Amino acid sequence: MRLKSAILTLVAITGLFMTSTAQTFTTKDDLAKYGNDSIECVKNLSLYRGDYKQWKASGYKSDIISSALKYWRHVLHNCPKATENIYVDGVKMINYSIKKEKDAARKQELTDTLMMLYDMRAYYYPYHYKTKKPQVGSILGRKGIDYYNLSPSKNYLGAYEILGESIELDGENAKGSVYVYYFRSITKMAKKGNIDTLAVVDAYDMLSDYIDANIDKYDKAGNWKKGEEYINIKGTIENSFEPFAKCDDLVRIYQKKYDANPEDTKLLKKITKLLDKKGCIESPLYFNSTVALYRLEPSPESAYLIGKMLLKEEKYVEAVPYLEEAIKMENETRAYKALIFLAEDFMSLQKNEKARAIARKAANLNPKAGKPYIIIGDLYASTANDCGNDELTRKVAYWAAVDQYKKARSVEPNIATSMNKRISSYQKYFPTTELLFFYNLHEGDEYTVECWINEITTVRAAK
Repeated sequence: MRLKSAILTLVAITGLFMTSTAQTFTTKDDLAKYGNDSIECVKNLSLYRGDYKQWKASGYKSDIISSALKYWRHVLHNCPKATENIYVDGVKMINYSIKKEKDAARKQELTDTLMMLYDMRAYYYPYHYKTKKPQVGSILGRKGIDYYNLSPSKNYLGAYEILGESIELDGENAKGSVYVYYFRSITKMAKKGNIDTLAVVDAYDMLSDYIDANIDKYDKAGNWKKGEEYINIKGTIENSFEPFAKCDDLVRIYQKKYDANPEDTKLLKKITKLLDKKGCIESPLYFNSTVALYRLEPSPESAYLIGKMLLKEEKYVEAVPYLEEAIKMENETRAYKALIFLAEDFMSLQKNEKARAIARKAANLNPKAGKPYIIIGDLYASTANDCGNDELTRKVAYWAAVDQYKKARSVEPNIATSMNKRISSYQKYFPTTELLFFYNLHEGDEYTVECWINEITTVRAAK
């Protein structure tokens, strides 16, 4: 099933089963583009392509596929380097033939042919014709998905091997569907007892990194459609992982590994990342691994984990230095989260100006996130009464708070409902119309909220 064995098969000039007759192939370096008889090859190539186009135009329903296959076989057997379309079209036609075939033995023969087509394409065309970049991993990805779909209950083991090789070659550049089918295969293996649960956890850990990298990449590029695609892929894999993601199981699996190698930084990173991601941060294993990782390899990443843990335990003063180090992380997504935690930490310590400054840094790092403005709004609302010395000035900070909630709503529209509730609740604390009249203020006037806030806002009456 694997590409390497398929290449060796071709190099050794073994047979390719297409009908009931075995054909042989020479190596790609010795074979001319149009084979030994170029005139015959070009003729059959033209005939098959013409019939194929008619079949395609019919919505892949016309019987002309029989004619297309006849000419196509000649091209495949005699001039397999003529064009990459041989394999692209061939996959389409053989898949169609498999679906139509009733005889089990013949269906298996066609399946073998389909798999060999993918291997031949990878062998003869290992580089993309436009980009010149390697495409073997991508071809294997298509091969593995097709193999799985032909018989999920039977082919999942083989699909796991093929898709694993595809991911090994392409890493975070693999197609999202390859991740989904690979994880589908490995979870099926675990359920059938073919593989240990630990393999599922490791696969989830690896795929999560690749998917997160793609989400981050497309987010930075402004390609929201592709970003959403990978977010959906992440959700699909999360759902499949759920039966294997119980904290007790994860701790049980990794506690043994930790006990055997408590100073293995690679293992500690895996443990802390996975337990953090799955919310298993209250276990002693998470605490011990986090502290050990920071001791062995101090870094913004390990400081982030400790700071987050201390924050959860409401040890706000102790958390500050770790979170201040964590905001130096190169990964902008995690650095943003560290900034948010640090802003919340300072807010808990009632260091309002520091909290606001950090929240503003978070907003600059992630302009499409509403959370920084929510934090600032909450700071203004929570200190409104302390920032005034009369009935009016004890209420004006709510204007500034609502301004921040509106900013949050504008940059992150999907939180509009919660922001509207917040805005509605705080508008009740605005000065009344009578109070505004008493202080000679009019709705729409510009007003500077003083105290530590020092924000310019707009006069509004309570609603």
